[in-house]
Amino acid sequence: MIVILKQNPNQEQLNSLITWLQEKGIIIHSSIGEAHTILGLVGDTSKLDIDLIAALDIVEDVKRVQEPYKNANRKFHPEDTVVKVGNTQIGGGTLTIMAGPCSVESEEQVVAIAKAVKASGATMLRGGAFKPRTSPYSFQGLGALGLEYLKVARQETGLPIVTELMDLSQLPLFKDVDVIQIGARNMQNFDLLKAVGHQDKPVMIKRGMSATYEEWLMSAEYVMAGGNENVILCERGIRTFETQTRNTLDLAAIPVMKKLTHLPIIIDPSHATGKSWLVDPLAMGAVATGADGLQIEVHNDPARALCDGPQSLKPEDFDPLAKKLLNLHKMIRTLED
Repeated sequence: MIVILKQNPNQEQLNSLITWLQEKGIIIHSSIGEAHTILGLVGDTSKLDIDLIAALDIVEDVKRVQEPYKNANRKFHPEDTVVKVGNTQIGGGTLTIMAGPCSVESEEQVVAIAKAVKASGATMLRGGAFKPRTSPYSFQGLGALGLEYLKVARQETGLPIVTELMDLSQLPLFKDVDVIQIGARNMQNFDLLKAVGHQDKPVMIKRGMSATYEEWLMSAEYVMAGGNENVILCERGIRTFETQTRNTLDLAAIPVMKKLTHLPIIIDPSHATGKSWLVDPLAMGAVATGADGLQIEVHNDPARALCDGPQSLKPEDFDPLAKKLLNLHKMIRTLED
C-alpha cells in the first residue's frame, strides 16, 4: 500500500499517522519528491482501512500495490534512485562505464588495464577475483589475491572496484570492495541476497539467464528488505534458442524496468554476446534505449586471456567506443532537455 501525502503536511498529524501504522506492525519507507511525499507501507496491510487513512487532512490519495515487490516498485518510489559510489554515481542522468578484465590475472595486468580504461572515460573498474565457470577445469580466478590486486589498481587510479561475490564464506573478504556483484547464477541464491542486504555498500544484481523481470525484481527485493536500498540491476543477456551468440541481449528490459522500478539499470554487452565485434553496436543501442551505464570487458591481450577472451576488447578498441558512448549519451540528454 502507498499513501500519497499533500504538500507540506502537518508534522504533528504525520507523526501521529506513522506511530499508528507502526503500532500495527507496518514498516514504513518514505520517499520525498519535488511535489509529494509518499509513504510505502510494507507488511500485512490487508486489515488497514483505506477510507480511514484517505480521510486524513494530510493525505491526498491511498492505493494498494498488487505487485509482490514493494521496495523496488516505482509506485513506492517515483523518483529514480541514484547510487553513489566513491566520487561517482550510477543513475541520475549520468552514463557510468564499468570496464576491466573478466578475470584478474596479475597485478601488472589489472593496473595497466585500469589506467587505460580510466583514460578512455571509464569511471569504475570491473574485474573478477572469484570466477563461476561451467567447467571445473577452467580457470576459477585468483580468489583473495585477485581482490588485493584490484585494490592496488584502485589505489593507482582512484577507480572504484566492482567484483563478484559467489559464496557467503567470501563475504569477509569483500569489506573493502566498492560494489558487490551478484552473478546471474546466484541471482536466486536467497541466503546470499539476504546477507548482502545487511551490507552498507551497493549491490549489483545480474539477471539470471532464464529469469523473468518479476523474478529479477524479487531478487532486488530480498536485498532491499534487509535494509540495503543501494541496488543496481544488470542485464547480461538471457538464454534463448539462438546459437549465433552466447546469450540474447534483451534491450527491451531497459524501458520495461524503467517503468516498473526506480533502480538504475546497467547493460553488459560482453557477456550477452560472447563476441567482441558485437559489443560496439549493442553498447550503442543500450545507451540509445536509456541505460544508466555499461559493463564492458577489456583485456590487454584477449587471445591469451585466461577467461572469456573472445568477448573482450583491447584498450585501443575500447577507447573510441567509450568516447562514442559518452558523446551519444550527451546528445540524447541534450535532445531530451
